[in-house]
Amino acid sequence: MHDLLVIGGGINGVGIARDAAGRGLKVVLCEKDDLAAHTSSASTKLIHGGLRYLEQYDFALVRKALIEREILLRAAPHIIWPMRFVLPYDKDLRPAWLIRLGLFLYDHLGGRKMLPPTRTLRRKKTDRLDPLREEFRLAFEYSDCWVEDSRLVVLNAVDARSRGADVLTRTACVGLARRADHWEATLRGPDGDRTVMARAVVNAAGGWVDEILGLAEPGTAQQNLRLVKGSHIIVPRWHEGDYAYFFQNGDGRIMFAIPYERGEFTLIGTTDVPYEASKDKVVISQEEIDYLCAGASEYYKRAITPADVVGTYSGVRPLYDDHAANASKVTRDYVLNCDRTGGAPVLSVFGGKITTYRELAEHALKELAPDFPGMTKPWTKTASLPGGDIPCADFEDFLHGLSLRQPWMEQRLLRRLARAYGTRVDELLGTAKSMAELGRDFGGGLHEAEVTYLMRHEFAQTAEDILWRRSKLRLHLSEAEQAGLETWLEDRVSA
Repeated sequence: MHDLLVIGGGINGVGIARDAAGRGLKVVLCEKDDLAAHTSSASTKLIHGGLRYLEQYDFALVRKALIEREILLRAAPHIIWPMRFVLPYDKDLRPAWLIRLGLFLYDHLGGRKMLPPTRTLRRKKTDRLDPLREEFRLAFEYSDCWVEDSRLVVLNAVDARSRGADVLTRTACVGLARRADHWEATLRGPDGDRTVMARAVVNAAGGWVDEILGLAEPGTAQQNLRLVKGSHIIVPRWHEGDYAYFFQNGDGRIMFAIPYERGEFTLIGTTDVPYEASKDKVVISQEEIDYLCAGASEYYKRAITPADVVGTYSGVRPLYDDHAANASKVTRDYVLNCDRTGGAPVLSVFGGKITTYRELAEHALKELAPDFPGMTKPWTKTASLPGGDIPCADFEDFLHGLSLRQPWMEQRLLRRLARAYGTRVDELLGTAKSMAELGRDFGGGLHEAEVTYLMRHEFAQTAEDILWRRSKLRLHLSEAEQAGLETWLEDRVSA
């Protein structure tokens, strides 16, 4: 008998599983696909307060997210790092005084300690406006953080497993039967069906949360979600600088243009499109590509065209339906619903932001506390994620020490590995003392030693798991190199 069955391997599910396992609960998590296979790997990859939510007067959400921003930066400084955002001033949109007021609130609502404050930029005194059209002569620069979103999910799952949780990927929940004091769940995985019993269920299935509720409450129609598609494009980076841009579109939406993958690309997004098609395969439309290119081109000196696009990704945000008329105005905050009607509890998670997943997990377990009186206290606020126990959260100092210990390794590769694995990079490298000892080079700096580590420690099974969710190396490997990895993996499984 488990204490908790968590359904869903996105950021909310793994965050709850990690927190619960660390409090002494016996946890099993199931995910029908790979970890972060859907929404949690399709974000804009920011840990941020959500500057635009200030305009909607959602000060509570912004404050909560800004507090979490610094907690997460300390917990995982290898996969989360500070980034400066340049917001060009367009006199035809929001007035300068309103932007300054918003940024003042943004600097102070969350008790900022680790990140530098906002500053004003003028074209004649900075090169940060050089890539932009000449009419943009004033801008504001503020702080937020970048996150490797799918790695954040995986590291939470790794930590949950290290604390005793069973993490079952490619395992769907296909049946739920409620009893007075427990649930009986039918889980369908690669080896067939199995029955799991748990005292409580957490429904963190994201876009499928209503379907899981339908299993829990047969015959009851569920319509709690507002599905909104967000798409991004990837283009080659054509200007210098490790800072991002925040663009205000004429239609009232905002857009980010962010340095991506070693600074070789720019990530541009996102859209907000009502969505009703398949949640398993979400793809960008030509209209969205045109929209993002046109939006960026309103600001950049160099026009961005669909021909520049080298990659795209899309995801569905499963937002709680608050009946807002505009998809961009639907709340990004989460809603928890704990139902104990007729027996054992089921707690369902609606909506949420990647930035607030840790706080959401604490809130979820507070809701379930009456069912687990022996559960220990919250603990994740001061705990590092795997690989994140870097002294003083100083990544550059950690990297310097690592380069002294591993002088034989190419520095570009060492930096990437340090960013991905933090203090666990030594476990990945093992006893290797030369590049040759890392094994086969599949291309793009991906070696056999890393692939083996990902399969052994991070739940990876396929080339897509490795090249898209554990890393973004698909952008750096040719089609032939990707096929070579797939063949190697197939041979390994069949051996």
